[in-house]
Amino acid sequence: MAPVRGFLHPKTATGRSSLIPSPPWHYSGDLLTVEYRTDPARVAELLPDPLAPAPVDPGAVAIIWADWQSCSDSAEELLDPVRAQYKECFVVVRCSFAGRTYSRCVYIWVDKDFAIARGLHQGYPKKLGSIHQTRPHPYGRGAPRIAPGGRFGATLAAADRRLAEAVVTLREPSETNGFVNGHPMAHHRHLPSIEPGRPPALDELIESGAAAFEAGPAWTGDADLRLFDSPTEELALLTVEEPIAAYYRQVGVTWNGGRTLT
Repeated sequence: MAPVRGFLHPKTATGRSSLIPSPPWHYSGDLLTVEYRTDPARVAELLPDPLAPAPVDPGAVAIIWADWQSCSDSAEELLDPVRAQYKECFVVVRCSFAGRTYSRCVYIWVDKDFAIARGLHQGYPKKLGSIHQTRPHPYGRGAPRIAPGGRFGATLAAADRRLAEAVVTLREPSETNGFVNGHPMAHHRHLPSIEPGRPPALDELIESGAAAFEAGPAWTGDADLRLFDSPTEELALLTVEEPIAAYYRQVGVTWNGGRTLT
């Protein structure tokens, strides 16, 4: 029989139908980040063994809206934009493992199937959602400027229900884009066994991060963030107890694998 090809299903004789191409994957996008503090116990209950809460500021949370354009090494997706462009909203906390502090994505929603597939490979708990954020533009009155007073809105919905909304007002340039999402990621890759009652077919803790990174100037400001209840989501349990700051930054990232921790 002829071999079948493709990084992920569906595998075919050519591999052209695979949902995602092989890494490396390259991303360019606009990030809108809102950081705040919640009850540390709510963060701790989202950290499975062997992870522990971060030793400093264990209740810190970042909600990040991202408007991405992405491609493989061939860059062919950029000329077929439906394969390159997507939006996501993800929730990051910090944790500790083997004496080191990590970032960890505990919730994430995206609006394209190929983004969900990449997340399954990387250990991100991606689900389908509806994500929107204001885009900046240097001309006209149809967009805010990346400048003091620039105002950006962002919304997240899933299963026809709004989960979060934010309004960010830029104030001044910043040396950082926040601290919650500033560490290597500690994620679990998990696949249940096909046989009921058997151990998982895949259950590993992995570390991953950017193979390459570049970014434009970061801006900080203030945010009005609201979270909403849903019968199928638990984001609202990470209640906003104390605002920290909001940020805007344009970034470029390359992802090319990670390493197994356990």
